[in-house]
Amino acid sequence: MRPKLIALALAVTAGLAIVSGPARAETADLREKIGQMILIGFEGAHTEDARFKHVLEQVRDGRIGGVLYLGRNIASGRDVRSMNAALNKAADGRQPLLIAVDQEGGRIQRLTPRVGFPSILAASRVARMDPNAALLAYRLLGQRLGEWGFNLNLGPVVDLNVNPANPIIGRLGRSYSSDPEAVRLYATAFIKAHREHGVLTAIKHFPGHGSSTADSHDGLVDVSGTWTEAELKPFSEIILDGNADMVMTAHVRNRHLQEPGDSDPVSLSKQAISDVLRGKLGFAGVVISDDMQMAGVTHAHDLRDSVLRAVMAGTDILIFANDKNPDPDIADKVIAILAGTAAERPDVAARIEESYKRIVELKLKLRIRAPGRSQSLTTRSIATTEPAEAVAPLTTNAIAPLAHRRRLTVVTPQVMSAMARDERLSVQTDVAPAAPATAPTGL
Repeated sequence: MRPKLIALALAVTAGLAIVSGPARAETADLREKIGQMILIGFEGAHTEDARFKHVLEQVRDGRIGGVLYLGRNIASGRDVRSMNAALNKAADGRQPLLIAVDQEGGRIQRLTPRVGFPSILAASRVARMDPNAALLAYRLLGQRLGEWGFNLNLGPVVDLNVNPANPIIGRLGRSYSSDPEAVRLYATAFIKAHREHGVLTAIKHFPGHGSSTADSHDGLVDVSGTWTEAELKPFSEIILDGNADMVMTAHVRNRHLQEPGDSDPVSLSKQAISDVLRGKLGFAGVVISDDMQMAGVTHAHDLRDSVLRAVMAGTDILIFANDKNPDPDIADKVIAILAGTAAERPDVAARIEESYKRIVELKLKLRIRAPGRSQSLTTRSIATTEPAEAVAPLTTNAIAPLAHRRRLTVVTPQVMSAMARDERLSVQTDVAPAAPATAPTGL
């Protein structure tokens, strides 16, 4: 078949997959479309919990497009897998449900060896590995997430480690490096390993949170005096490489990217999201917010104001982690806000349509993505290889540009075996300053 005919056939096939899908763009009503824009945290840790059953009802009714697991939801591996099976069953007949977890590694792991999930190293320690070894480690993570029923991991962090004393990035070891190319390389390993197992990812926190001196969980953080344009490079490169499933925005103010006098965070800024992220960086996919209930937003905006500002800025999916003050009806409140406003404002209705189409396209990947093909890293690209090549001996050739690092960790088959047995790894490496006693519950 000629190349043009092949391309046409693929396009028609993709189109039919969307049109024939249960929640078709032309038949879903406005409230269902808004529901696809909402991803919520919930209470309950087993299928018989009344609070979990309430979430199942919301999924069946099309009032939410995704859920987020926090530590409170994880009592055992069996319970998690049972809940995810129930969630997927509830979504049957609609668009696939995004089942998300924040499983970066290190201090940011909701799923732990306590419940039978393998531990993964923090990004700062993974970056001491050969990139192909990092890929092997992340394959185990992606494989287990897929097996447990998750299809979205809210990572990797692509913030540069500009300020090692940063309370929310540097001190927790969440950044791979201060070198944009190193961040791109290891973040791509994270992304590719998840894709092999049908798990979506979200690069974060646009436009860069690594230089901040404060935590946006506690209030609005202004990075205008510390941020540089180099912090955009990992985002732009990963987007250019076609490896960004989603981009998560940060609740930080950055006057370099926002309108003069704009005191809102980037997550509510049309100039930062629509003009910079979509325009300058060319990202056409799904933009997802950080938790909309973080103090970086709520310090100055009520629910109605923050929802409308975020959507009109260009955000497609709004996260409500329901952490400190859980509201089981937050989705209905958001639907009421957007549906009521859309009835009066065509521009809001148009934005909902744009977001819905992007989300449907993203979720099409969950329908057609076939796990099983292995990936091999190089310093500039990641080429597809046959599965048998995945066990080839590792070399350090792939990290020649990173040779300035003083120590290197290689993942051997023995180390991978230890990870598979859920054993914590002890790695000789340079470590970041001591982290706080408890990890943040936000994203």
